[in-house]
Amino acid sequence: MMKNLSYLIGILITIAIGTYLYFTLCSSCHLAMAEKVPVQEDVAPIAAPEPSSFPFAISDGNYTFNVNDNFNFNLSSNTVLMPLSADVKNGVDSLKGYLTANSDKVIDITGLYGSDEENPTAFPNLGLARANTVKNYLVSQGVSSAQTNTFGKLMDDLVPSENKLLGPVTYAISQSSETAEEDLKALYEEIKANPLVLYFSSGEAAINLTTEQRQKVANITKYLDKVENATCNVIGHTDNTGGRINNITLGQERADFAMAYLIRNGIPASKIRSNSEGPDNPIATNATEEGRSKNRRTVVTLN
Repeated sequence: MMKNLSYLIGILITIAIGTYLYFTLCSSCHLAMAEKVPVQEDVAPIAAPEPSSFPFAISDGNYTFNVNDNFNFNLSSNTVLMPLSADVKNGVDSLKGYLTANSDKVIDITGLYGSDEENPTAFPNLGLARANTVKNYLVSQGVSSAQTNTFGKLMDDLVPSENKLLGPVTYAISQSSETAEEDLKALYEEIKANPLVLYFSSGEAAINLTTEQRQKVANITKYLDKVENATCNVIGHTDNTGGRINNITLGQERADFAMAYLIRNGIPASKIRSNSEGPDNPIATNATEEGRSKNRRTVVTLN
């Protein structure tokens, strides 16, 4: 009997010791592990940046016009989004009246663009193309093209609203240059001495301009803007392969193709003349493929 009692007491003592050790040691382990588990802190979501927006703002002495709207464009595009707001139209009318009353003043139009945008135009950069589009609208509303200057400016902190840029155009009034006539004469001589030449391969239906050629387009556009009644001539040339009549037709087709390209890029159709000289004015021998490829060309120059 005493033996069974001792055995039972031993079991109870073992259970008591085990319970004590569990709550003492394992609770410490749980506490240590809890201390090692990092507490997840609430992180505030990063707010999306506000779309950049530029007003239609013009100021010159006592003349001021400022509305919280402007010409808008899609990304990688130089086409103005229509319709324009009534405020923008009123601004154009106001600017037209001011420039008409102040013939010694010009409006400097600067188009903005980002380096991540594609430039599908014939101009050196998309900003200049946008400025040229705005200029063409102003001219269509009666502003003299001679009283406009166009520029492009890279601005990589432009923030679109979805796929749209809100007013990536800025404006400033400046004084007409005293050397404007001399500058235009120099520009004319430069264009005549080094015209824009486009080469065509057989069946080619696209124009891909180099950086130098894009600058020539900008120079031609500038001259046509500044000089009243100035025009440019687009002349198609071919090699002597095939009959002359067919080549005259082919040269005209290439000239018309280049003319349509320039019109799409903002040069008024009224400022462009196109014609063909076919094989009649080669610049290289037609005896080699290299020479013939040089003769298959379209030349854009000033009249």
